Amino acid sequence: MSENAQISIDKIVENLISIHPLLSKNFTRAIRSKTNLNPGSLFILGLLKKYTVLSMTEIGCKLSMPKPHVTAQIDKLIAEEMVERLNDPNDRRIINIRLTDNGLKDFESIKLEITEELRHRIEKLSTEKIERLYAASAVAREILTEIMIEPSTPGNDCKR
Repeated sequence: MSENAQISIDKIVENLISIHPLLSKNFTRAIRSKTNLNPGSLFILGLLKKYTVLSMTEIGCKLSMPKPHVTAQIDKLIAEEMVERLNDPNDRRIINIRLTDNGLKDFESIKLEITEELRHRIEKLSTEKIERLYAASAVAREILTEIMIEPSTPGNDCKR
């Protein structure tokens, strides 16, 4: 690898690292103003919306979250009547989690409010900047999806 390529990679990493706190801080602030749930709980709700039913292990794997942390998050969501536990009919050791109607409704409401807040900020940009941001975000999403998804490895409990 050339020195220029290495410098470019270093700058990409620096840019990506600096983007995360910007997004995280603003999303967390928006989330906190709309609900008492934390971002981890919302990530779980988003996963369950996408996949309908997931086991505790699958949730932990998809979010790179330790199982005890997943359990604590799920317990809070159950107390809020946003998710429910389901026993796996084929294996009593597996606990599956599913969104309740209330959980789906609340998740959609929170997501809409956060989307509207972000949309309001983006609308302040010039048309040229909106087009550039759209193109850059589409490319970043495509490439990050490619490089951030870890392939299954022997001994890895995560199913991809």
